Amino acid sequence: MYRYDEFDHAVVRDRVAQYRDQVARRLSGEITEEQFRPLRLMNGLYLQLHAYMLRVAIPYGTLSSKQLRKLGHIARTYDRGYGHWTTRQNIQFNWPKLDETPDILAELAEVEMHAIQTSGNTIRNVTADAFGGVAADEIEDPRIWAEIIRQWSTLHPEFAFLPRKFKIAVTGAPHDRAAVRFHDIGLIMQRNWDGEVGFEVLVGGGLGRTPMIAKTVRKFLPKQHLLSYLEAILRIYNLVGRRDNKYKARIKIMVHELGIDEVGEMVEEEWERIRDSALHLPADEIQRIEAYFAPPAYEALPSDDAGFVAKKFEDPAFARWARANVAHHKQPGYAIVSLSVKPEGQPPGDVTAEQMDAVAELAKTYSLDELRVTHEQNLVFPYVKQSDLYALWRELDALELATANVGLAGDIIACPGLDYCGLASARSIPIAQRISKRFADLDRQHDIGELRIKISGCINACGHHHIGHIGLLGVDRKGEEYYQITMGGAPGEDAAIGKIVGPAFSSAEVVDAVEEVVQVYIEQRRDGERFLDTYRRLGEAPFKARLYEEKFHAAA
Repeated sequence: MYRYDEFDHAVVRDRVAQYRDQVARRLSGEITEEQFRPLRLMNGLYLQLHAYMLRVAIPYGTLSSKQLRKLGHIARTYDRGYGHWTTRQNIQFNWPKLDETPDILAELAEVEMHAIQTSGNTIRNVTADAFGGVAADEIEDPRIWAEIIRQWSTLHPEFAFLPRKFKIAVTGAPHDRAAVRFHDIGLIMQRNWDGEVGFEVLVGGGLGRTPMIAKTVRKFLPKQHLLSYLEAILRIYNLVGRRDNKYKARIKIMVHELGIDEVGEMVEEEWERIRDSALHLPADEIQRIEAYFAPPAYEALPSDDAGFVAKKFEDPAFARWARANVAHHKQPGYAIVSLSVKPEGQPPGDVTAEQMDAVAELAKTYSLDELRVTHEQNLVFPYVKQSDLYALWRELDALELATANVGLAGDIIACPGLDYCGLASARSIPIAQRISKRFADLDRQHDIGELRIKISGCINACGHHHIGHIGLLGVDRKGEEYYQITMGGAPGEDAAIGKIVGPAFSSAEVVDAVEEVVQVYIEQRRDGERFLDTYRRLGEAPFKARLYEEKFHAAA
């Protein structure tokens, strides 16, 4: 994984010092909260409903054991003993004291971490496939390119005050595990007819008030031109993007209003001006970054470990976990392990300081000292030997991190909602907990199969409800919390935006409504059909009919 060079250390050290001075001036009254606001936001500090919240960057989701231990220490020392993994592969601390936040940033700097550009109208944390470097289907490790983008975008003077926040995601595989089509810029690695590796470049995706699927602006971009092309896109957006209305300021609105063809022409014209500038990536610089992500010294192992195969026959609970939480690795004899941070009834994405410490030790023991954070609020061990899977599962089970529900009904994404966020219209976490308890039976979850439930407490869609197979959006009705249901969304290569099926349900009714949707699927599915397949075959009619029967008349 990447290690800071002297420039990284200097940038982070200087930013901590600057921020410490800014906080001191705010606490002394030398500057007002309004004057302090843009300063704290550029360092990831929000003022939420009850307290400040600090968002820490985890570039492309990659962490070392040492870094995770530091996050556990921060949760224990400066917060209330836990952190929250976000859908941007970051971690949030919900209760820091303002006067202690400079100390938190200083401690983060000790382990090569920071909170720079995790807020504000700038280029946010660059995300990537959490299976990067180990996925059996990938063309190339996307983290290499996410790191190159991180270095280019950090404190970029021209893009420090964009019309609106800007998000970039990279996937190195045809199977999209990074939701690239719902980003301002999405990059998909691919080969052209000559076998050269480059990028399909997509622009104008996003969720929130106006969800849109990104459109292809360039079908193939050679790798050496990546930064110059990104710079061209950002320059056009900075010049043309709207600043008069924050609801119409995202690049997706620009693409929608002008059309992808006109935007593409402007980008190509600007790119021709700068493509051979200092932004042209030399081969030796690409190789320098690639060296940080070189494959580890794998052991020579058989493709299928006999002990692993035997344990799946001997222990049904282990077999169920392996089926849901273990993925194929590109290296024979190894596996990719997903740790569900969503045991029954727990807030999705929350992890305690004690769990962080324990997971850090397990990553050191079983995963070559490395782990990943996913955009679905889970964790990944990327380097586990198949022969170690049973022992790892037993240890994870003791930590309540071995729930066999990845990709299933219990693997719910939820934003913090009205329990924390001043922008929220309704609570997300209690609804997620109730759904989790309703579908707690793991045998039932596995029978239902792949089902992605996502919950947002407001239209900003931090819980990605638009791209859930079942999405829930919290709305306020005269002081009462209601939830719209959307269906048919998908985040991957078959990207789709869910459709609202009808009037919202009350908090008391919504879990029963989700149950009814699932029951329709079970009754109507064909052999081998996922929920999404059945929905696409039948459309919304049978689901809507069941939802708005007499027993849900009050909601309708």
